Amino acid sequence: MIVRTLKDCENSERRVASENWESTRMLLKDDNMGFSFHITTIYANTETHIHYKNHLESVYCMSGNGEIETLADGKVYPIEAGTLYILDQHDEHLLRGGSEDMKMACVFNPPLSGQEVHDKDGVYPLD
Repeated sequence: MIVRTLKDCENSERRVASENWESTRMLLKDDNMGFSFHITTIYANTETHIHYKNHLESVYCMSGNGEIETLADGKVYPIEAGTLYILDQHDEHLLRGGSEDMKMACVFNPPLSGQEVHDKDGVYPLD
């Protein structure tokens, strides 16, 4: 059994930050579960280009607000507490923080190793 607290993970190398977001990676590839689990904060009034060509992701908004725009069709979806979005087609998108930070629970398949950040195309490398 693995037991971790968010607080402990936030105070370790499991916390990764950029200017638009921070992600605490509570479950990673080396835990051998077949997926990774993260608590991510998207900062208010930011926009991040993301295109997970190598990963599928499900994201549940626990608090805050914002929106996601899929670039293939220009559709914009509001995000608020209780919203789940699923990037099941490696959807290229813009993720925008709204008037307050969004706290998100994220699951990645395949799992991340821990220190990934988006490259210039919004992609996480495949480990």
